[in-house]
Amino acid sequence: MGVFLIGGKRTAVVPRGGAFRDLSLEELGAPVVGALLEAAGIAPGQVDEIVLANAIGPGGNPARRVALAAGLPERVAGLSLDRQCAGGLDAVLVAAALIGAGMAEVVIAGGVESHSQRPERRMPGAEVPYDAAPFTPWPERDPDMAEAANALGRRLGIARARAEAWAVESHRKARIAELGGEIVPVAGVGRDAFARDLTPALAARAKVVAGDVTAATAAVAADAAAFVLVVSERVAAGAARACRLAAGATRGSVPWEPGLAPLVAMREVMGRAGTGPGELALAEVMEAYAVQAIACVEGAGLDPLQVNRKGGALARGHPIGASGAVLAVRAFQDLEAGFALCAIAAAGGIGTALLLER
Repeated sequence: MGVFLIGGKRTAVVPRGGAFRDLSLEELGAPVVGALLEAAGIAPGQVDEIVLANAIGPGGNPARRVALAAGLPERVAGLSLDRQCAGGLDAVLVAAALIGAGMAEVVIAGGVESHSQRPERRMPGAEVPYDAAPFTPWPERDPDMAEAANALGRRLGIARARAEAWAVESHRKARIAELGGEIVPVAGVGRDAFARDLTPALAARAKVVAGDVTAATAAVAADAAAFVLVVSERVAAGAARACRLAAGATRGSVPWEPGLAPLVAMREVMGRAGTGPGELALAEVMEAYAVQAIACVEGAGLDPLQVNRKGGALARGHPIGASGAVLAVRAFQDLEAGFALCAIAAAGGIGTALLLER
């Protein structure tokens, strides 16, 4: 029995404080769920579960809220998970596990994040926006993500100029990309809002975030929702478009160097599917930081020309819990034949990868 993706939809990715700033998680997610089901020809009553990743929201089981707002049957309980940046891809793997175990046949999986509406924490004399929890028990081995990216770049000899060139290329590809029907217009926004004409000169003048990491080579905080429709082989048999989930894995690595965490998972899923980097039709690799993307692409032996062919997160933004799901939507939409790899790193030294086949 195989597990298949038969649909993928998302909102545009909008930087924090932009057009989505007043939207709740369910206001972001519900329109995507509705459009996803309609496009795939699946009735709401056929849905068994929704698995949703969210990293910086206030809790309260966002999956249940999105399910109810989208008009899914009340029996769809909703499962929310937090694996930070990896959560959107992990939701797909959880959905696949439910189907593989015979517990479901139709599962909506993905993520939703609103940086704009993140909760605040009380500090002496002030309310401070909540940005990150601790990711290890050891503060001295729990680096700021930008600092970790800077350290990784310096250890691997990835110069600032090279990271800037990667960012420039990401924006170039995103600006000319045709995304078809993958984006569901919400709040009047039907295209990713951040991509711009980033030149080498502009990138070189970008504000420093940490060492050689700058505002040009780090993905901007953003709001978005993204979901794929994960189904059994029986349901997929009637679908107009289907991609088999060939393999998936989440693996841990050293928490103080999270940028390289996806490498183990990437190699594992390719090995399990009996394929290699040179046989991939395309790859969607998270660009939280340019040096992290470069390190993963080179470490896994991927062809840079097959990676993020329509731009990456440096040109879109990083809606943490939804970012992995955005990768899955992109891969599903563009894969015509062969294998597509999705990979993402997460705080705490976690990496997730999945492989689609069509």
